[in-house]
Amino acid sequence: MLLAVDVGNTQTALGLYPGDELSEHWRLATDRSTTADELGVLLSGLLDLDAVDGICLSSTVPVLVREWEAFAARWAQAPLLVVGPGVKTGIPIRYDDPREVGPDRIVNAVAAKARYGAPVVVVDFGTSTNFDVVSPEGEYVGGVLAPGIEISMEALFARAARLVTVDFAPPASVIGKTTVAGLQSGLVYGFAGQVDGIVGTDQRRARRGRAGRRDRWPRGARRAALDRDRAR
Repeated sequence: MLLAVDVGNTQTALGLYPGDELSEHWRLATDRSTTADELGVLLSGLLDLDAVDGICLSSTVPVLVREWEAFAARWAQAPLLVVGPGVKTGIPIRYDDPREVGPDRIVNAVAAKARYGAPVVVVDFGTSTNFDVVSPEGEYVGGVLAPGIEISMEALFARAARLVTVDFAPPASVIGKTTVAGLQSGLVYGFAGQVDGIVGTDQRRARRGRAGRRDRWPRGARRAALDRDRAR
């Protein structure tokens, strides 16, 4: 079985693939001080390491790559593929400096192309909100980075003494009748509007001829992005 690992700044997602379909998945908190042995003890309680014959790792936390390499060698005794510069993913990287592109953005683009075809836009709501674009030719052409939902909420509540912490959940209506509903409306509809605004702006630019075909955002991008986020 293939163990797919996505180490993000806040959370780590794990998925087991006995074939082409996902059979099991878990989501853990990312701890930058985690050691290979701690990973071994933790994952031994979640899955049968003897059944793992390969591991694919995408990590935005460089310090943890070495620990996953040690885990793969000592505990899983399985080959490890670390997504990064030089790894062939099937998607050409049309970026000024391909080494700057995070592995999470590359695997998002690969997965979106496989699931939806090209062109496609991925919107990943993580520590940062990432917009990643695959052109009609199936090439990764870049994207947009913006502050994430959780970071924005933490900054707002830390700096505004009279505001209370709220759950990230849609309110009954856009116009809030309470402080809590108003905050929830601003967060939910604010980030939904960000997606519509960024995708819509580039679509209009493409129609006016200000961007080449490779820069065009496909129609239905927001729906595809929300479907992906809902599946997580």
